[in-house]
Amino acid sequence: MEKFKQFLKRKDIEISAKRYGIDALGAMAQGLFASLLIGTIISTVGEQLGIEILITIGGYAKAVTGEAMAVAIGYSLHCPPLVLFSLVAVGHAANALGGAGGPLAVLIIAVISAEFGKAVSKETKIDIIVTPLVTIILGALLSTFCAPAIGKAASAVGAAIMWATELQPFLMGIIISVIVGIALTLPISSAAICAALSLTGLAGGAALAGCCAQMVGFAVMSFKENGWGGFFAQGIGTSMLQMGNIVKKPRIWLPPIIVSAITGPLATCLFQLKMNGAAVASGMGTCGLVGQIGVYTGWINDIASGTKSAITAWDWAGLICISFLFPAVLTYIIGAGFRKIGWIKENDLKLEL
Repeated sequence: MEKFKQFLKRKDIEISAKRYGIDALGAMAQGLFASLLIGTIISTVGEQLGIEILITIGGYAKAVTGEAMAVAIGYSLHCPPLVLFSLVAVGHAANALGGAGGPLAVLIIAVISAEFGKAVSKETKIDIIVTPLVTIILGALLSTFCAPAIGKAASAVGAAIMWATELQPFLMGIIISVIVGIALTLPISSAAICAALSLTGLAGGAALAGCCAQMVGFAVMSFKENGWGGFFAQGIGTSMLQMGNIVKKPRIWLPPIIVSAITGPLATCLFQLKMNGAAVASGMGTCGLVGQIGVYTGWINDIASGTKSAITAWDWAGLICISFLFPAVLTYIIGAGFRKIGWIKENDLKLEL
């Protein structure tokens, strides 16, 4: 057993929740962003401006979604070059066969294939053949026999969440908004979770509300300590920057969480805000305004399919209120109350920027 542990250490194979649930998941979200999400944005801009070359470029980016996710995962697992490059084929197979739940299939299969590839890397004199052979064959076999089931399971969970949201928009609006918002601030990927579960529709709108409550909320609430630099770093960057302060004093997290519990049901019940763009955008919040672009892309898709006649003033009001106005105003008010009673003190929200 000791020799096996030494082997794993030598190969940098760390079987842990952090390595797979944080590092790999977070990297997968970056791969999604650098392919599907950015491709969708480029295509949408091209369609709106009538620029054909942008539509084509966006299509190229979207076409390599599985490959980008797998390579990003391999990079986070510190894969040697031959393993990393071999994951291109693995990611393509897993995403293609995983259907709507492709991202989750890619995550699971890429992790397994990468670790086995690392295990055999440089162990033989014909490494250039053995390593890619093991990585690709294992990944392709897992994709063939497991990816469809993984995809169906992820889709079923996502469909159940979306069905429950349609049935109980108030309650599910609160639950989804709070949970996904918390996930966004934690060192895990809310975007990857939404993508893995194909979380769109009203559920996607609630998820977006929770993420915006965290990002805009912390940006506004900590403006006194961090100024404009901190405002933009959190507001269009990530609220994850506050995790160090949250660990020291967890109650500073309460105002954005409370606000997410308010804006979630407002999104689902009042504005009926739906994310019908890329599911990954549901978990992006205001990061680079990707969440808002995703909602707009969904509107365009709905108009093109005939399920929506036009973008209304109420649509824009809902997007602006849920994404920016309500999180800013409500978190400021609640945060000021927390400061008044001493629950938040000076420099509790200070960032080292």
